[in-house]
Amino acid sequence: MEESSSYTGLPTSHLLGSVPAVIVEGEKTTKHVDPEANMQIFPPAANGGDRGRGGYQTVGTPTEAFEQQPTNNWRGFFSVSSYSQYFDVDTDAVMTRLISSFNPVGGDFFSKIDANPDLYGLIWISTTLVFVLASLGNLATFLMQQHADSATSWSFDVSYMNTAAWSIYGYAIVVPMAYYFFLQYMGSNANLVRFWCMWGYSLSIFIISSFLLIIPVEILRWFITLITGVASASFVALNLRSYIEGNDISVAIMAAFFLQIGLAVFIKVWFFA
Repeated sequence: MEESSSYTGLPTSHLLGSVPAVIVEGEKTTKHVDPEANMQIFPPAANGGDRGRGGYQTVGTPTEAFEQQPTNNWRGFFSVSSYSQYFDVDTDAVMTRLISSFNPVGGDFFSKIDANPDLYGLIWISTTLVFVLASLGNLATFLMQQHADSATSWSFDVSYMNTAAWSIYGYAIVVPMAYYFFLQYMGSNANLVRFWCMWGYSLSIFIISSFLLIIPVEILRWFITLITGVASASFVALNLRSYIEGNDISVAIMAAFFLQIGLAVFIKVWFFA
């Protein structure tokens, strides 16, 4: 009995797995609490930083985390998705804008497209005009040749397609860009997409006039060219004047007017001579 009691009196706090006894003083229990042991900030912040930011934090979905990353503006210029908003137009909107381009005094075109300028008209109207000029220009040449001498053989001129492509696409893209940079230099708040939209729809009247220019009557062709050029030029000049109202840039407005007249004359001379 003495040996067993002596064994129980040996200190055991140094043994592995042993739990130190809780010292009770009266009704209080002494607890050793480490003030740094806070599970809400585990693991600790790196480099002595703020613990509230260094621990585990609630993050959003991977998509949300990706959207928070900064993006480079120049990459958006080469992204197709950046231009999808400019093709988000319905048939009613396109028809309304087409009708407005036929009526130069029908109101401010920029106020109609302010909420949603589109590039649909620029691309499809220009493309349609290219094919119309190439096909009807050859047809007009055939009719004039048959009217003059029906015995002469005729062949399709493929060069009409190349000329129509570089002239129409070049005009519809370069001229609005030139006006955009010029007005930016003059201090006006220009918008390139709106300019492309307006100049694109201004070409729609040339599609209709091309069908009339196949009539093999030269004086009638020049009359149609003059009416078409004045209507399209008035549409561009009046809307451009309303857009830059308050700036004394009348020379730029007159230049836009005569550029449209020049385009009408070029179409007549080159494709319907």
